[in-house]
Amino acid sequence: MRALPSDYDSNPERWRINEEALAAYGLAGDVHPRIAQRFAEAGAGTVLDVGCADGRLRLCLPAGMRWVGLDFSPTQLRRGAGERLQGEATRLPFRDASFDGVAALYMLYHVDDPATALREAARVLRPGGLFAAAAPSRFDAPEMAPLLPPEPPLSFDAENGPERLCAVFAEVEVERWDGPFTRLPDAEAVSRYLIGHLVAPALAAEVAARVETPLTLTKRGAMLFARTA
Repeated sequence: MRALPSDYDSNPERWRINEEALAAYGLAGDVHPRIAQRFAEAGAGTVLDVGCADGRLRLCLPAGMRWVGLDFSPTQLRRGAGERLQGEATRLPFRDASFDGVAALYMLYHVDDPATALREAARVLRPGGLFAAAAPSRFDAPEMAPLLPPEPPLSFDAENGPERLCAVFAEVEVERWDGPFTRLPDAEAVSRYLIGHLVAPALAAEVAARVETPLTLTKRGAMLFARTA
């Protein structure tokens, strides 16, 4: 297993390219509205957003729900608004049972030891609180797999995530996605998509020159929900 390198401060341009590619080439919405809906259905009054980035989840939550964002990246924290602070997922700066909900969306694969981060999330959740995570599948975008060097699985993904949650939480649910959710119209789009997914620009350009476009990618991943006892 490997933790995905974090370059949010050292290479913010890569993150910008990823965000633009998602907006331009994605054929389906992201997970944030669904996660917000689950917190609302659970009656959460306070939600901690670990790895909050620009605070997209905050914009999806209903009025009156308190949102607190936490991220280790100063660059990401400067991009959003709302109540937010710098910190680590493996050492949350909050007291036990402080929140009704905790989100960790597309970030646990940056952690070498996701189990510690999950235990911290459970610690700051109130009894019966809802935890939500999102992660890609190791079989995401299979159309690209033959064109890129093989990589070991991430420390947290759609395949190992359920087992990791079951080791910490009392109840676990998994909602998977698997479909043609990204369409790349030309070689430039292929290159930008790959750069956004941490492929070196030179390799991204090489692959983009080899593939036939337009290219539709099968996107796979999962939303995972869990409750404390």
